[in-house]
Order: sequence, then C-alpha cells, then structure tokens
Amino acid sequence: MSWKVTAFAPRNVIQAALIAHEDAWDWDHDIVIAGSEIAEDKPDDWQLEAWMDRKPSKADRAAIAGLFAADAPELVTEKLPDTDWVTLSQQGVEPIREGVFHVHTPEYSPVNQHGVRDFVIPASQAFGTGQHATTAGCLAMLTHMKRQGVRVRNLADIGTGTGLLGFAGLHLWPTARAIASDIDAVCGPVVAENAANNGMVLGDGPGRMAMVIAAGMEHPLLEAAGPYDLLIANILAGPLVELAPDFARAVVPGGSVLLAGLLETQEATVRAAYRRAGLRLAARMVRGDWSILWLRRRATGEALRR
Repeated sequence: MSWKVTAFAPRNVIQAALIAHEDAWDWDHDIVIAGSEIAEDKPDDWQLEAWMDRKPSKADRAAIAGLFAADAPELVTEKLPDTDWVTLSQQGVEPIREGVFHVHTPEYSPVNQHGVRDFVIPASQAFGTGQHATTAGCLAMLTHMKRQGVRVRNLADIGTGTGLLGFAGLHLWPTARAIASDIDAVCGPVVAENAANNGMVLGDGPGRMAMVIAAGMEHPLLEAAGPYDLLIANILAGPLVELAPDFARAVVPGGSVLLAGLLETQEATVRAAYRRAGLRLAARMVRGDWSILWLRRRATGEALRR
C-alpha cells in the first residue's frame, strides 16, 4: 500500500519548497517529491506531492512541512490503491527534448531518431520542477556550446545528482575524460545504475566518467583530475556564489563554466561573483523562471570585458 501527502499553495511558495528539498542533504529518499500546476488554466495555483510506501509518520509530515520557509500549508494525506508508487510519481512528467537530447522516464519510450541521444532517468531521481527546467536548459546550452566549436578534453559535473549532465557531456565530446561529484552519498549507486541503463562507462580514462562524493571541489580526485575545459554545476544560487573562486581556479584559461539552478532574479548576484573571479558571460538562456549561464575564464593576458 502506498500513501501521498499533498500541499496546495501559490507557485512561488511551492517552487521555494522544491528548492529547499534539493538542498536538504539529509532528506529521506524513500519520500519522493514533485511539484506541478493544478490546472493549465490556473498557472499560479500549484501543488507539492510527496509519495511514500508507508503510512506517513509525524516525522514524515514534519519533514514535508519543514520545506516551507513560513507557515506550511495544510497537508492532505491519502491512502492510494495498490500500485507502484514510483510509477505513480512519474505520471505526467513529460520527457525533456532539448538540443540533441531526449530524456524520459521509464514509462515513456525512446524516440530512436538519428542524431538524437536518448537517456532514461527515473523521475524520482531527477525531475523536481526546478530540476526539470534547469536540466533542460543545460542540455540545450551544452548542445549550443558544441555547435559553437567548444572543444572539451576534460570535464567535471559538480552536484551531478543522477549523472545525466556528465553523460550528456561525454556524448557530445566522446573522447573526453569526465568526473562527477555530489555531496549526497546516495548519488553514487544512482549514477552507477543510470550509467548501466544508458550504456555509459564509469571509471577513469577517455570516454569514461569517475564518480566521487564531495562537497564542492573538496576531494583529492577532483583536484588531481583538473584543470578542466568544462565545469558544469546545476545546483543552487548560494553555493554557486560561494564556489565561484574555486570553480574559476579549476578551469583552464579560456575554459567554460556552465551554471544552472539559479532563478532569473538571482542571476545578477551570481554573475557578479563570477565576474570578480575572472569569468565573463558567453551566453545565457532562460527556462521558465530559471537562468542558465555559459561563462568563460579569461585567457592569459585577456582584458576582462564588463
């Protein structure tokens, strides 16, 4: 038997709760969270849904309520019929089709089109509302970078979650070496499972991706594997600002940093931090309320353009 807890609130309140969920390092991963519009004709009325395969305890409800910065909305608990609750949590999660990529949950089929790379990623791992939009933007920007002639021999995906963006980078630059990291230890087996399901190879060497558990750049393998031609970080605005000097030092002169996970209203603050660290904007995209930024480190002797 599975259960669902639902909270109804305005869009900005639900989105803030989803961001808090993504930043909750001690979250119980048996509780799957998603946010969505209640109806197409009411775009500002949203719901947060939490699925689990047990009756919600007081601690479970407190954890869900704790995602809301102010007073939490009323939590509605319901028992669901016998079903696969993970599959239920994936219903209505549309595939991402951006750039040369098609990313879908297991309930959808691959497109099997020439020139399109299919990835299958369970929604319970990667498709919170903000994550869906920022992932799509990153896939579009990576495709744009490739078409602009960016060459990558060494890449890092910081805060990888599922491994998807690292996998996408290796698809575009198949001879590159890659390393992915996340602060959450549960991501290690998740990345391994997703690599196996998508024909990606883990480990060290060209066309392979190593995986480490680390906060920011604080891991010996991350230091040893650098400097990088491309560093990807789809995390949150606060950590992006804090890590700007570390990211700048980790890329080669002329190298690229791809940032996501920041709201458009947070973009000026993030860009200012990276400008101070010696990176300038190469391109930007907006997906919904979210900004995706491609920044480049100054080449040696290059004047910084404001």
